[in-house]
Parts: sequence; C-alpha cells; structure tokens
Amino acid sequence: MSGFARIALIGFGEVGQILADDLAAAGITDIAAYDIKFAVAGSIPARALATHRVRAAASAAEAVREAELILCAVTAASDLDAAKSVVPGLKPGAFYVDFNSASPGMKKTAAAIIDGAAGRYVEAAVMTPIGPRRIASRMLLGGTHAAEFQTRAAPLGFKGEVFAEELGKASATKMCRSVMIKGIESLLTESMLAARHYGVEHVVLGSLSDLLPFGDWEKLARYMISRSLEHGVRRAEEMREVAQTVREAGLDPLMSAACAERQDWAAAYKSALAAPDLDGMLDAILNNIGQSPEGKKP
Repeated sequence: MSGFARIALIGFGEVGQILADDLAAAGITDIAAYDIKFAVAGSIPARALATHRVRAAASAAEAVREAELILCAVTAASDLDAAKSVVPGLKPGAFYVDFNSASPGMKKTAAAIIDGAAGRYVEAAVMTPIGPRRIASRMLLGGTHAAEFQTRAAPLGFKGEVFAEELGKASATKMCRSVMIKGIESLLTESMLAARHYGVEHVVLGSLSDLLPFGDWEKLARYMISRSLEHGVRRAEEMREVAQTVREAGLDPLMSAACAERQDWAAAYKSALAAPDLDGMLDAILNNIGQSPEGKKP
C-alpha cells in the first residue's frame, strides 16, 4: 500500500497528465490538479481534464488543501511562482516534489518557501524522457526528505534514486548534462542547415562518422534536430536555467546561452517534422526561413 492517499498535481501538461494516469492506475482515487491554463478555453491542460481521472481545482491552494503529496511539473520559469502559490493551502508535513528543470539556486529558493511553510520539499531531476517509462522514469532525488518520499512513493511505481541530502546536486547533474545534450541538438541543427545550403550535408555526416564513430549520424541528426523543432520553447527555457547553473558555478555560460537562442529559434519550424527524412526536414526549414515572425537566418 502507498503511504499517500490524497495527491495534488501542480501543472497539467505532458508530465502532469502521465502522472495522473499512472497514479490512478496505481489505485489513487483522490487526485486534484491545477494548471494556470485551465482558465484558457481550448488549451491543452483544459482539454485534458475530460480524459483524465482528476478533480480540477480553481487555484493551486485549493488543489493542495489536504493533499499529502504534491507533484509540481510546470515550466522552469514558473518554479518559484508555483511554490509560492501552494503555500496558502499547504498541509503541514505534506511532501512537495519539484520536477522542474531549474538551477540549483532556484531549487534551494523553492525549498525555503515550502519548508518555511511546514512542508517537506523534495528535489527531483528526471534524467530520461518521461514518455517511455512514465512514472518509473529514472530520477535523482535530493533533500533531507528524499529518502522518506521514495519509500512511501515506491508502491505507486516511482523509481527515484536518493542522490544527495544537499539540495541542488540532483539539479546540477541534470543541468550540466543538458549543456551537452541540448548543445549537440543545437550544433547539429546549425551544422546541417548550413551544410544543406552548400549541398555538402552527406559529406559532413560521413566525416562525423569517421571522427566520432557513434553509429548512424544521419539518423541521429534527424532525431536530435526533431527534438529541437518539437520542444524548442521548453528546451530554450531549460537552457536558460542551465546558463544560470553555469553562472552559479562562477563561469560565463557562453555556450549554454547561445544554445537557448538556437532552441528558441528552432521552435518556429515545427511543421518541418512532417518531412520523411533528414534532407526533407532541412529543406522545409531552409525554404521557410524568414516567413514566420520568429524566423531568422540560421
């Protein structure tokens, strides 16, 4: 049996909806949800209410009232606002698990808000795309309440790894990894678009295969560029938090800041995802550069 009976979800996007379904499948019948977009008719969170077994709340404070566990999955920029929004309804001793991709400094500030209101803050860094393994996705947990949370949440399907009692280390791990992963996405986008313009993309890919024999570079390039096209806005927001993480380490985030710009730029060309192959995707982007309000030369 789970140690939690009443659960609240703050944020009802992709992550919130997956958690709602998996918690319901685990036997939780009292699930409240709140998203600022519930008030926007036709928004994805508002439409999702019809297909998920949750009780929609009119505010974050209402959603968390009497909840023993609060799972927060909002945009990185809204991390602190979300923490502040639950305080009026926060039950003393309630666990607040922060899934948001934010810098270590922001996580510590959010923890101070929750712990200061007699809640129990847990930092969670999701280390894989959540779609494939859903609630069982690998996540690093941080903070003094992490171990108790994982013990009580395990029956629900959570597979968290208690990583550190010190807040910030779990997030730092994810943010520093993102310097590489989102950076490679951005580099491939820029490299392949320029190479396609000059008609040398396949030669470049062949050279990459020789220099870095990591498998099918054409397949990898299409996959990684597609991630930027589909999730560029969200990735750009995360990369701004990555840049802040680098600043908190005393370094200028030259690469991470540029990566955030490229990810933001890529989001304007989501329609290119319909192309069947890498060449088609690149052509769809190149042919439309400058035609959208956000579009600029690569």
